[in-house]
Amino acid sequence: MADLAAFQKILGVSFERHSLLEQALVHSSYINENPHFAPTSNERLEFLGDAVLDIVITERLYHDLPSSAEGELTKLRADLVCRDTLARIAKAVRLGDFLYLGKGEEASGGRHKPVNLAGGLEAVIAAVFLDQNSAVAKKFILRLFEEELEKTVTQGGEADYKSQLQEYIQAREQQTPAYHVVEAEGPDHDRRFTVEAKVGDTVLGRGTGKSKKAAETEAARSALERLSHNFTP
Repeated sequence: MADLAAFQKILGVSFERHSLLEQALVHSSYINENPHFAPTSNERLEFLGDAVLDIVITERLYHDLPSSAEGELTKLRADLVCRDTLARIAKAVRLGDFLYLGKGEEASGGRHKPVNLAGGLEAVIAAVFLDQNSAVAKKFILRLFEEELEKTVTQGGEADYKSQLQEYIQAREQQTPAYHVVEAEGPDHDRRFTVEAKVGDTVLGRGTGKSKKAAETEAARSALERLSHNFTP
């Protein structure tokens, strides 16, 4: 039997209905060999979790990348909710260790298969959604996907905001904006950087982030917002 208490501790979620979490971990191969264990596998939960994940990630990208076109947002979302990304996050929370697998699936390395890990993670998301509420599920998803989201938003927004700012400044000032780290605080595992976007000695914008690139992107976004309100460096 899976150690649900240990898994809840890893997830940072305390379930009211433990049966939901347990069902989220039941692979179809286990049901085939143990038909009386549960009425069904985690596949229905996987279906629901996919939809919940999709809306949360879509909303986050929509707000974080306001100048990105629909096609770019669609591509970024697809990268975030793809099987490889889901499996990578599932491995980080040791989901494979807690799966209920049939003997054949276990023997074939089922605990490490991306398809099982990705499906299991979506099922767990659905279990959180049903057991708690949509707000808790949203926080849970954003916490799990925090690193992947920041990387995606930085890569998706960096070329956007920074290139826009560079084009704007070069057209008017014949200069290139520079980015300077003005503060770095926090422990190594939770570092936060503050960066200023400048032309000469004039600060155009300031931003913070968990990486220098993320902070630069936010500084460029801030600068563009100020410039759009007739700020002149």
